[in-house]
Amino acid sequence: MTAPHATTEAILAASVARIGGATREGQHRMARAVASALADGEHLLIQAGTGTGKSLGYLAPALAHLHAHPSERIVIATATLALQAQLAHADIPAAVASAEQVTGERITHAVLKGRTNYACLHRVIEGVGEEAQASLLSGAETADSLRAAPRADAASVLGAEVLALREWARDQLDVEGAGDRDDAPSHTAAAWAQVSVPVRECLGAANCPFGDVCFVEKSREVARGSQLVVTNHALLAIDAMHGHTALPEHDRLIIDEAHELVARVTGAASHELSPQQVERVARRCLAHLDDDLAVEFLDLADQLQGALDAAEPERITDPDASVFAVLARLREVSRSVAGTLAKAEDPDVKQAGAAAKEILDVAEAMAALRPTDVLWVSERERAGRWLVVAPLDVAPLLRDRVLTGTPTVLTSATLKLGGEFEGVARTVGLWATERVPDGGEAPDEPTGLPWRALDVGSPFDYARQGICYIARHLPNPSRDGIGPEALAEIAELVWAAGGRTLGLFASQRNAEAAARHCRAELPKQTILCQGDAQLSELTRRFIAEPQTSLFGTLSLWQGVDVPGETCQLVIIDKIPFPRPDEPLMRARQQAAQEAGGNGFMAVAAQHAALLLAQGSGRLIRRTTDKGVVAILDPRLRTARYGSFLRASMPGFWQTTDREVAIAALRRLAAD
Repeated sequence: MTAPHATTEAILAASVARIGGATREGQHRMARAVASALADGEHLLIQAGTGTGKSLGYLAPALAHLHAHPSERIVIATATLALQAQLAHADIPAAVASAEQVTGERITHAVLKGRTNYACLHRVIEGVGEEAQASLLSGAETADSLRAAPRADAASVLGAEVLALREWARDQLDVEGAGDRDDAPSHTAAAWAQVSVPVRECLGAANCPFGDVCFVEKSREVARGSQLVVTNHALLAIDAMHGHTALPEHDRLIIDEAHELVARVTGAASHELSPQQVERVARRCLAHLDDDLAVEFLDLADQLQGALDAAEPERITDPDASVFAVLARLREVSRSVAGTLAKAEDPDVKQAGAAAKEILDVAEAMAALRPTDVLWVSERERAGRWLVVAPLDVAPLLRDRVLTGTPTVLTSATLKLGGEFEGVARTVGLWATERVPDGGEAPDEPTGLPWRALDVGSPFDYARQGICYIARHLPNPSRDGIGPEALAEIAELVWAAGGRTLGLFASQRNAEAAARHCRAELPKQTILCQGDAQLSELTRRFIAEPQTSLFGTLSLWQGVDVPGETCQLVIIDKIPFPRPDEPLMRARQQAAQEAGGNGFMAVAAQHAALLLAQGSGRLIRRTTDKGVVAILDPRLRTARYGSFLRASMPGFWQTTDREVAIAALRRLAAD
């Protein structure tokens, strides 16, 4: 065993012992593969099933590599704040302490988030009015008492939350804290917006009176002095798009939750523009502009609204569409506004000008109608219409500005779709022709970006622990909502399971219909439905009350970890294909088709496969879990693409016999 591998194994063993864990062969295979990739400077895709202990599987080799190369830096990027917090507060401290135990040296580490995750001291201190200072109660006490009041005024609650956040931020300054939103008192997004600042409106450390104590600058300084830095996919994307200015220089990159990478990077690279946004920025700038320019800026909000009302809620490809005339004028006016206000000395006026500059940049991006972008009109019942522009494909961005020059490990529980790595690899910028065969040697003078892939499996025996029941006898799902046959099936399954059900639905309408039906048919059962209360509260009740069921939509497909008897039945009402009228997905399918591929399989089927893998993976979370995944869409068995989707899911024993599934659930309920 080479020295780096020996150090990796020793750190892993010490880390597992420190947290009271058990040895897992898959975790050791993963650690060895990651150690080799880091040492050889290779790209690696590694699928590590739920229960493998994935975090320690890459942390141990990362720390061993940094011990051998102390001048280097490794960045770990996660999709969710939950995993980022778990790494920062649990996994990394345990692994670092274990590495110090093994090597005698301590690796430095830090967490780095986007600017809006930190309180802005300029807004906190300069924005405080005398009335806030005169309060006898603390903001936190006031906010708590108002929330508890049966008829609390929303504006009063918001004001109390803002006051509490300002008090907290001042305390953070006094104790040299991080000013991180995750550590702040309970608050809403609206309240946090009053004490943070968008990237564009930041005055910069050199121009801000609080630049020398800025929480953001402090976090970046700590990151620059650390060997191991934890960040998120969005900040990784921003770093790539803006000339590598958001993250410190790094030698190796580990991307966890890599199945989310494309969606998160797409989100970070997308822009929105609404009439309300234009009006809000215009009103903010009015007092600092001459009358003609101010009136024209404000009037453009109405013009944009008129153009959107006249358009169809779909992709815009016609360069003569009326919306482009408004965008062109908005671009010119916002340029004049931004240029005028940029000359001001007043920081608040400068920030208003920065907001106008953001309108300018978004309008320019939309007006360009680049073939690499997708522009469309989006619509929601309450929010009205607005414009969205998103990249058609983020693979070139990831390939050219992330993977090229930075050896990268991408890991997740779901990277093999249809039984193959190549589909996910292509979406992140790695081509199938560049894959190094298993056991093969990478070329001495590689062309392109050679990459390897490994599936270390899962410690779970899916075929013995779970059943995948496919309701082949049901009719195909309808666009008109969930049908009576499927509703009857759901009620019978929930009855057999004695509750203990996580229902994953294609739409909120379907989830609510299923909840109403089950409440009527099973009056003794407690059926919670997303929307009844805050999702965190519903999830807490679902975990605490084993016989309770929880029905919901997309946020439950990937965000719930409920081991044990609380979740012994997962119901999926419909294969989660993207909406056929979703402009970005349609454009990506068309592009794949025009490139000679199968657009449906490359985009829609891959999207559905990923969600099916994630959703069905909610069932088994530890080695003692047992249960049934019931999929009420017969196309999973009858359609030609069904085998691809089934191959993406955990290896449950499969049946189309309802009585087998019912009997299994009743036995589990009795036990």
